[in-house]
Amino acid sequence: MLNPNLTELLDGESRYSLVIATAKRAREISEEALEKGEIITEKPVSIALDEFVAGTRKIDTD
Repeated sequence: MLNPNLTELLDGESRYSLVIATAKRAREISEEALEKGEIITEKPVSIALDEFVAGTRKIDTD
């Protein structure tokens, strides 16, 4: 996804929260793939952002 609608995606959160949450999730994705020995063909940041857009992940403000 190249340009998601940030207004719908943020849902009252700041852009900074989205960036941090996406970076953390991307790091988790790449670490999981490394542990399993999988090769990721798509960039982990793209996968993470797609998860937030699809609603399978929520922005955690902790």
